[in-house]
Amino acid sequence: MEEEDTMWEEIFHNTLDRILKRHMSLEANAMKQHEELHLPSAEGIPLVAGAWMGRRIAVFTSGGDSQGMNAAVRAIVRVGMYLGCKVYYIKEGYQGMVDGGENIEEATWFSTSNMIHVGGTLIGSARCMDFKERWGRLKAAQNLIEHGITNLIAIGGDGSLTGAYCFRKEWPSLLRELVDRNILSQDVLTDCSYLNIVGLVGSIDNDFCGTSMTIGVDSALHRIQEAVDDIMTTAVSHKRAFVLEIMGRMCGYLPLLAGISSEATAIFIPEDPPQGDWRQNLCDQLIEKSKAGEVRRTHIILVAEGAIDHSGNPIKCNDVQKVLSERMKMDVRVTVLGHVQRGGNTSAFDRLLGTRMGAEAVVALMESSPDTPAYVISLDGYEIVRTPLMKAVEQTKKVGEMLEDRNFDEVVKLRGPVKSLSAVILIILMYIILNLQRMYRIAMVHVGHPAGGMNAAARGFVGVCVSKGYEPVFIYDSWKGLCKNKVRHVEWNDVHHWTSAGGSLIGTSWETASEVGILQIARKLDEHNISGLVIVGGFEAFQSAYEMSQKRKVYPELCIPINVIPASIANNIPGVSVTIGCDTAMNQICK
Repeated sequence: MEEEDTMWEEIFHNTLDRILKRHMSLEANAMKQHEELHLPSAEGIPLVAGAWMGRRIAVFTSGGDSQGMNAAVRAIVRVGMYLGCKVYYIKEGYQGMVDGGENIEEATWFSTSNMIHVGGTLIGSARCMDFKERWGRLKAAQNLIEHGITNLIAIGGDGSLTGAYCFRKEWPSLLRELVDRNILSQDVLTDCSYLNIVGLVGSIDNDFCGTSMTIGVDSALHRIQEAVDDIMTTAVSHKRAFVLEIMGRMCGYLPLLAGISSEATAIFIPEDPPQGDWRQNLCDQLIEKSKAGEVRRTHIILVAEGAIDHSGNPIKCNDVQKVLSERMKMDVRVTVLGHVQRGGNTSAFDRLLGTRMGAEAVVALMESSPDTPAYVISLDGYEIVRTPLMKAVEQTKKVGEMLEDRNFDEVVKLRGPVKSLSAVILIILMYIILNLQRMYRIAMVHVGHPAGGMNAAARGFVGVCVSKGYEPVFIYDSWKGLCKNKVRHVEWNDVHHWTSAGGSLIGTSWETASEVGILQIARKLDEHNISGLVIVGGFEAFQSAYEMSQKRKVYPELCIPINVIPASIANNIPGVSVTIGCDTAMNQICK
């Protein structure tokens, strides 16, 4: 038994070490990549009304739809009009550009009303084979010139943006041919000599390199999370396992993030296929968790539609169902979420992301010249930036080549450190090894007003503690609870299903440390042998940590590591872009 436990601990730490090293390598290259790819945006710089009076802009959506496209279209129209531009819709994507006529329509301010929350794309999207032919692009160029349009914003995936880039390169030769055929006058060669394009990435897969998030990803995650939460109730009732197929043919971002937020037992994604015999490893993992004392009435397993093993063989939901049914004797059901993930209203985050990207796209377009590259508007962390379009497209296409060659480390490197860090978190929370050598006692306390996500932070805290050999304890009812000795040891089994719970399950209060009494808090931390403290909360948590750090010379008991996890629906913590809970609050407001 000891040899088997040692083997599993070694597997866990070797896997974690491999992913951490890969992530640290990505972080080291992140700054260099940022300098090479990203240029600063105009966000935050005041716009001058009528600055580009008389310019004409067209916007179209192409490829697969995603929530947030309408928010981007709305921002493009309204910012464009504010700057003095005439803005046109091109309906039905490239097909509408080729067909012309009623498909190219001037937008009005009021035509964008009541669309920011609507999913999909109200101006339509269609696959277009005609645009792949030169005659189709000639028709598209003619239709744009007839409306005086030489500024184009494309919203779509890498294929749609590549098409726009090639159209821009081909533009002079298209005009020359139209003039030679006497379809257009000679004047267009000087008046419309070049085409400016800017791209926005609308894709729920988050499979485009050079951006942290694409438009639609957050809304799709909401749909998946809602589905998992709904399934969880029936799964627990009947003690069943559920295997869910999640969209992601070449990118496992959705199942990866959904796996973390839904406390999934296992996930299968294309970028990080399981080593060895995945069937036996899955069974061994479940057996080991049971031996370690983990008690679950259900298991949720997420499978990307493009999941593969290390040899490149597909892993399908029915394969996982068969393994669990035959080898583990479980009652297993399969659910394919399908296009539900693309549907529904747009999340608050995607409404803001689409709006910010759409506004930046207009400014980038107006500042373009024949000498500047075509840009795609990206998100770097929480900052809107401009990225050279073809560099990002080439990197995205290279990911597909690396997947075919099964060079998975290179795939993760190209996808970026944000995706890698998510994999690190997942491996810690999924493969918890209950280390019984409890060296340090680490406490968590909630301070301030409750915020959605506090309990998820508590679960993550417990998971890392028990796997690293620390003893996790919760301080119930904030600082007053500490003074009343409401300090409880907690185990991994105690925090199952905490991720989706709102508020604070351990209780919180708005009083700061000084308001309750620093001396009393210091003595109680020493009395309960606390070696480190994690404070979760809003400005009161920030203030409490500051007050305690200022009193360390007076009270040596406070000379322990103290960290703050910002959680506040008000988003009012210094030095933090987004606090835990504000996104949940924004979504509640939008509803």
